[in-house]
Amino acid sequence: MAGGRGRFITLEGGEGAGKSTQARRLAAELAARGVDCLLTREPGGSAGAEEIRGLLVNGDPERWSPTTEALLLTAARRDHLERTVQPALAAGRWVVCDRFSDSTLAYQGFGAGLPLDNLRALFRLALDGFTPDLTLVFDLPVEIGLARAAARSGGEDRFERMGVDFHQRLRSGFLAIAAAEPERCAVIDASADIDIVSADVLAAVCARLPECA
Repeated sequence: MAGGRGRFITLEGGEGAGKSTQARRLAAELAARGVDCLLTREPGGSAGAEEIRGLLVNGDPERWSPTTEALLLTAARRDHLERTVQPALAAGRWVVCDRFSDSTLAYQGFGAGLPLDNLRALFRLALDGFTPDLTLVFDLPVEIGLARAAARSGGEDRFERMGVDFHQRLRSGFLAIAAAEPERCAVIDASADIDIVSADVLAAVCARLPECA
C-alpha cells in the first residue's frame, strides 16, 4: 500500500490493559496486509523522549508533581512528533503508537486533578492541532488491570503504585474522552481473551480506516 499521507493510530488505557501487546499485534497484522507501518510509544519513541521516559516511569510515585509530569510529557511528545511521527506520516507510513496525548489528559488531568483546559493549552503548543486518525481506548476493571500489571516483569511501575482511587478516576477519564469524541475513539473491551481483543482491534481499525482491509 503506497501513496499519500500515512495514518496515525493511538492505543490508550489504564495500567495492565494490554495496549503494548495489542500495539505489536496490530502493527504486525497491518504489515501482513501490505501496510508500511511503524510501531512506537509514549513517553518515548525518539532518543530524547526515551531519556525523558526514564525520569517519568521510574522512582517514587511522589517524585514529580502532576504539573511537572505534564511538562515533561509535553517535551517528550514534541520531540517524538518532530523526529519520529511526522516524518513517518509524511513518507506515507502508518504509525501505531502506544499512548499519546489522551494519556496526559487522563493521568495528569482526570487522575491527578490538573485543570483539563490547562492541559489542552499545552497540547495546542506541542501538537499545533495534530490529532490521531483513530484512537483505541482499552477498558477493563481497575482491579483486573492492576493485577495484570503487577504480574508482568519490568521495573517501570511508578504509575501503577499511585493507588486504586487514582486508577478509578483514570478509567473514568479515558471513557469520558472516548464519549466526547466518538468519531475518533473506539472503546475496546480489554478484559476479554487476548485473541478476541486482537480481533476486536482489527475490526475497529478496518471499520474506521477501510483502506487497511
